[in-house]
Amino acid sequence: MNAKMKGIIAILISAIGFSFMAVFFRLAGDLPVFQKSLARNLVAMFIPLFFILKFKQPFFGKLSSQPLLLTRSLLGLTGVLLNIYAIDHMVLSDADILMKLNPFWTILLSLIILKEYIQKYQLTAMVIAIIGMLFVVQPEFSSDILPAIMGLLSGVFAAAAYTAVRALSTREAPYTIVFYFSFFSVVALLPIVLMTYEPMTSTQIIYLILAGLSAAVGQIGITVAYSYAPAKDISIFTYASILFTALIGFILFGETPDRYALIGYVIILGASYYMFERARRTTSLSNTNNNHS
Repeated sequence: MNAKMKGIIAILISAIGFSFMAVFFRLAGDLPVFQKSLARNLVAMFIPLFFILKFKQPFFGKLSSQPLLLTRSLLGLTGVLLNIYAIDHMVLSDADILMKLNPFWTILLSLIILKEYIQKYQLTAMVIAIIGMLFVVQPEFSSDILPAIMGLLSGVFAAAAYTAVRALSTREAPYTIVFYFSFFSVVALLPIVLMTYEPMTSTQIIYLILAGLSAAVGQIGITVAYSYAPAKDISIFTYASILFTALIGFILFGETPDRYALIGYVIILGASYYMFERARRTTSLSNTNNNHS
């Protein structure tokens, strides 16, 4: 299995994790944004910690990586807070579509910051996927403007964080990057939560723990994915979370997609398959050329 295929599988696992995270956050009910985010990162911190101890990897990385690790953590935490705020204060489908624009921003930031070359077919597939996504979520932009701006910015900050992950992937182990982010978030959020804490029921605590575990799967998956392949080759597969969320919604809440959503699924799957095939063919051609030479 080549690096690109490993990246695709990792990003699909990540998409499942983030889908469950959103569901559990919703089930946890009306709690402060900082409280939800602290629970997410506190729980998520222990999974990379286990792998760090198992594989004897560094906890906080090299000294030379600190500026980039701090930048990645600050961008990531801001993106998480904005996303939770958007989920809590606007139509869920609106919040989802705004966050799901982050792979598009990732491609642009990879081009600008990392100077990664983008081929026409990759940009075409991304645009097609965004059109499909509009069919699925059918956003009703009826919310107040502030939550909408927060939702849009959450995607931009997430994309910037993933671009930093890509830059870090050659310097630090994936589990170190994830642990650093979680640890940074816990330290930054703890004083705020202590001042604004709201009591929780045992059910809410369980949902937040499950949200944290799901977030850890999502975070590790996406970090591992971008360490295997450039964002422009695999970020389109994050749209798979729409399919996973629809499936979870059907199983848990009895929600069934309408015909527009089904059209969207076909468009997204078509764009993803097109992207996958082009990437696979390019890799095969490259391997063939290398073997001949």
